[in-house]
Amino acid sequence: MPNTFGKLFTISTWGESHGAAVGVVLDGCPPGLPLSEADIQPDLDRRRPGQSDLVTPRKEKDLVEILSGVFEGKTTGAPVSMLVRNSDARPGAYDEMREKFRPSHADFTYMAKYGLRDHRGGGRSSARETIGRVAAGAVARKILSLAGAVEIRAYVARVHDISLPPGSDDTFPSLAEVEATPVRCPHPATAAAMIRRIEEARSQGDSVGGLIRCRIRGVPAGLGEPVFDRLEADLGKAMLSLPATKGFEVGSGFAGTLLRGSEHNDAFVPKGGKVGTATNRSGGIQGGISNGEEITFTVAFKPTATIMKPQQTVDLSGAAAELTGRGRHDPCVLPRAVPIVEAMAALVLLDHWMRNAAQNKTFKF
Repeated sequence: MPNTFGKLFTISTWGESHGAAVGVVLDGCPPGLPLSEADIQPDLDRRRPGQSDLVTPRKEKDLVEILSGVFEGKTTGAPVSMLVRNSDARPGAYDEMREKFRPSHADFTYMAKYGLRDHRGGGRSSARETIGRVAAGAVARKILSLAGAVEIRAYVARVHDISLPPGSDDTFPSLAEVEATPVRCPHPATAAAMIRRIEEARSQGDSVGGLIRCRIRGVPAGLGEPVFDRLEADLGKAMLSLPATKGFEVGSGFAGTLLRGSEHNDAFVPKGGKVGTATNRSGGIQGGISNGEEITFTVAFKPTATIMKPQQTVDLSGAAAELTGRGRHDPCVLPRAVPIVEAMAALVLLDHWMRNAAQNKTFKF
């Protein structure tokens, strides 16, 4: 079903933006994993609204509750159900949207598909749905760290037309460097310029988009499946399933099309007693399977669709209308999207890790 993601380590998210709660049911979690709300809450704190002046002022603590699948501090192998209650919902701010479609939102397409929609903040199409992904991703990240010291680091690489300078992120950034500013860019001078651009857009009732880069190290060679379930294909699906995403590229991405094969190929070299590559334009994935190098990809996010400027639209009858955004919204989704990108990457990697073990490690002939 469309609300479920993964094959062996699966999640099903549920809930609406202005309903009673949102959450996730995680199935396939191995038994015996030490797990509590304290393992999950830090990632939700990075995603929650109201954490800085750059994001929506909606006041939600986003406190997670584990309802099932954990006994005496350890997972049992049963489904792990997690819940976050909505405490600052204001559905009245969306009364006008009951009759009018917001430009570039899912209002019209949900109506076209289902014949009805939850107009309160977009209902199921709201980015508040991603709370369940982040909660499940925190569990996946913990398992990955125990399995192989995998590190996943996402950060903002561009806001509008302000980008990280070339070479400024050649080294793997620390979490502290990413979290040092509210925009979550590890380069202080660039972060300051990004913050000014977001504040400028917000003051004008407008919004901006940009790019999030994700880097993953510690992934062994051999994860991923040929053909349809290539590792980069599943990462791409995971990232493009996030609200406001419009593009995905791995390794050299579109820039690689400007190179010749002799310039783009990653030569194999001995590296620490293992096979490695001299360069990493492949982004750590070749033939749909990880090669042991750092996995790198970039995700493009559009400007937030809700803006505080009058826009032309139509109402339910199809008549022309005008609509000005209401409610509380991010002038730029990027800062809060960083932990969501990390969560989806963790879910994909763990699912492929388990699939690889099931096929290649369980049976010995």
